[in-house]
Amino acid sequence: MSHHLDTPLAAQNGQLFIDDLYVFPGEDSTVFVMDVNSNITGVHAEPGFHHEARYEIKVHFDGADRETLTYRFSFGEPDANGRQALRLHSLTGTDAQGDAAEGELVLEGRTGETATGAGIRAWAGRVQDAFYVDLSLLSLVNGAVGKGTAVDLSSWNPREARNTFDGTTVEAIVLEVPHSHDRLRPGARTGVWCATKLATDAGGWRQINRGGNPMMWPIFWPDDTDFSNPANTRHPSEDVAADGRAIANRIAAVVAATGTSADPAGYGQTVAMRLLPDVLPYVVGTPASFGFAARNGRTRADNAPEVMMSLVTNLPVPSGLSPATTKDQRSDSFPYVVPE
Repeated sequence: MSHHLDTPLAAQNGQLFIDDLYVFPGEDSTVFVMDVNSNITGVHAEPGFHHEARYEIKVHFDGADRETLTYRFSFGEPDANGRQALRLHSLTGTDAQGDAAEGELVLEGRTGETATGAGIRAWAGRVQDAFYVDLSLLSLVNGAVGKGTAVDLSSWNPREARNTFDGTTVEAIVLEVPHSHDRLRPGARTGVWCATKLATDAGGWRQINRGGNPMMWPIFWPDDTDFSNPANTRHPSEDVAADGRAIANRIAAVVAATGTSADPAGYGQTVAMRLLPDVLPYVVGTPASFGFAARNGRTRADNAPEVMMSLVTNLPVPSGLSPATTKDQRSDSFPYVVPE
């Protein structure tokens, strides 16, 4: 449930902080992209991936509470050129839910290069960030959500919108799994999230960050810069019990103040249950879109901030930006990213 501006911890080690998660169809395949370590956090952002961390992509099937497929990336220390060895393990069944199992080694390679194994392709490295939003608009929305006041867009001019993330970069992990996979076949109903985990002195693993739906943290917990909120360290199956009522109430308050629903409480409950548990839904083999009509995966072109801000406020929130804003930061072919 992280985002680009996790500070001050992200500034200390952005390698562990998730910026975005994307899931979309590729070349007769399903593509997962996990972005971390945005350089918008400043000069303290260390390049590369943490060599004592795990970067995991987790898949639930048919609405299950728990994942039964996990793809786990790990990285070596950087060489003189900044390149790192990478390894990908696949874990299935109950092994996918814990940290003890090693799983099956699927492929090995190096950052900046395509690695293949068992029909799966992977790529990892520094890329141009395709995320786009004007943070001055976001501040208007999350200020209202935080205080339970009416959304006032009178000072916002969409024609003057500027992408705050223009020119920024992230570390991207790209995973492409063919439709011939025994679980990720066309028609499979999935829920996807990702996590970073760091080795502990006691020999275990501590979950540092997780991501599912975009924009959750900046909208609902923008002031929690010290991560006193435990949302990042828990499992999605605990989301409804832990935060369902609080998020519903926040949405209800801002909707009531703005006057965009005759039943603010009901609207808040409906939206909260759409967003929680915080996993990104996707039906394998279908077109992906994180949009107003439906949430089915997320492409790197989708205007997710506009969708989320409008959904939470029940009000059209024009961002002034469009997929064309970052067209040069995307590719239609593997690895679907534009290296720095």
